[in-house]
Amino acid sequence: MEQDIRYNQPIIRYQGGQLIEMTDDYVTEFPLTVNVNAHEFATVICSPNHIEELILGFLASEGVIMKRDDLLQLELDEQRGYAYVKINKDIQQLNYLSTKRLVASCCGKSREFYFQNDAAIAKTSMTTIRVTPQQILHMMAQLQAHSETFKATGGLHNAAISDGKDFYVHRQDIGRHNALDKLYGYCIQRHISVRNKILIFSGRISSEILIKAAKIGVGIIISKSAPTTLAVQLAKDLNITAVGFVREDRFNIYSHPERVTDTSSSRTYNNKTAQ
Repeated sequence: MEQDIRYNQPIIRYQGGQLIEMTDDYVTEFPLTVNVNAHEFATVICSPNHIEELILGFLASEGVIMKRDDLLQLELDEQRGYAYVKINKDIQQLNYLSTKRLVASCCGKSREFYFQNDAAIAKTSMTTIRVTPQQILHMMAQLQAHSETFKATGGLHNAAISDGKDFYVHRQDIGRHNALDKLYGYCIQRHISVRNKILIFSGRISSEILIKAAKIGVGIIISKSAPTTLAVQLAKDLNITAVGFVREDRFNIYSHPERVTDTSSSRTYNNKTAQ
């Protein structure tokens, strides 16, 4: 059984010139150690919900597994905070992926990755998906509407994956990477193709988040916050449409605007715009 990701506890609040006894919600922080083929692989600090999805997504984004069938067994000991995973590979041959640093060019261009598994696993998007401005605004509104725990605690990252229409799955975690891994794990568990999907994210689009999106394989990422300069350059190189500052009735497109089609306007954008 999954643990509660938030607790209501007594606090002292200073407000209106007074110290007041009251209760408040805050989030659970849970260390999860992942053992793969009897070798300790990583410890993830996470929110203790959708843990199997998190493990699948994390292992896939690290290149330990490539598909659901690579996973032979997964056992959880939530009391001790351990996950025991068996895969159909020799984990000792994969250990370098988490530790060895390499500066390698991205897609033959000038951008740089900092870890070898990023360079090996991040995918240039081949998506054919197109979205309208109205779909972008609606998806962000959905994310905001599903963020009840964040509203209560202020301590979580929220993320969702969607096709812009009927398919929409929301996850949250204290770790921004974890929230995305849970979505990836959800799709891996159910053999759902991510190629023509969209990531919706509550936080800043950093280079790490952009690389995570590329590892998942989506072609569009939208956020209510800003991107960084390196994230935008990576998005251009990896053929990912990055959309930021999605708020109320506006947003900014930073890369590959050709995927955003405005049916209310005759103006078109080619793939050189915002390059």
